[in-house]
Amino acid sequence: MSDRPWLFEGRPRVSEGPAPPARSPAGSLPAAVLFDRDGTLVVDVPYNGDPARVEPMPTAREAVDAVRAAGIPVGVVSNQSGVARGLLTRPQVEAVQRRVEELLGPFDVWAVCPHGPDDGCGCRKPAPGLVLAACARLGVDPARSVVIGDIGADLTAARAAGARAVLVPTPVTRPEETALADETAETAVDLLGAVQLVLGTRPADAVARHGRAPRTPAAARTPGHEANGSCRRTTRTAAPS
Repeated sequence: MSDRPWLFEGRPRVSEGPAPPARSPAGSLPAAVLFDRDGTLVVDVPYNGDPARVEPMPTAREAVDAVRAAGIPVGVVSNQSGVARGLLTRPQVEAVQRRVEELLGPFDVWAVCPHGPDDGCGCRKPAPGLVLAACARLGVDPARSVVIGDIGADLTAARAAGARAVLVPTPVTRPEETALADETAETAVDLLGAVQLVLGTRPADAVARHGRAPRTPAAARTPGHEANGSCRRTTRTAAPS
């Protein structure tokens, strides 16, 4: 297997007229917004290769639509180590992606890491390779891009690529990851709140800049989850899927 990420172009968008001016109340809009997949856009189902099991996260459609409405490219950056583990095939990964787009609309790029934790690639989050590859495919500067995810590896990958990072905590987000967001990124209570923060249209109670979103009690967290792409935590927070 190549040590490079898999790159896919999403379904073509239907034109909805000219894009709005690239300004917002908070200043310049980002050049691109990249979303983590599992636990951020859709419910995390361990090593999922079945499109029928894809379920959007709360506010996901509204959030992605808001970015598109602002004329900003949207992409997905996702670890899928099930491929390296022999639990997923490329056609299954693509089938799930198609279902995500049926539910959430088209994305401009998909950047997927098919490698395992010990493969030594440069694309598996928390490494920056997926973010850099997605930005290169879109022709945008990573420093003008935003990554939105639910765990520390998403934040670390974003920062390593020079991008802005926003954390949307879920039951599998660890306290130390929220603390990392307090120090190096931004936090939102849900996906729509994260996008409103990025676009400068957030309600005052929807996000906390360099602050804590409500945390799920530790007892409610699912043990053994890795990061981004099924059974997402086997050893440590920073190693997704």
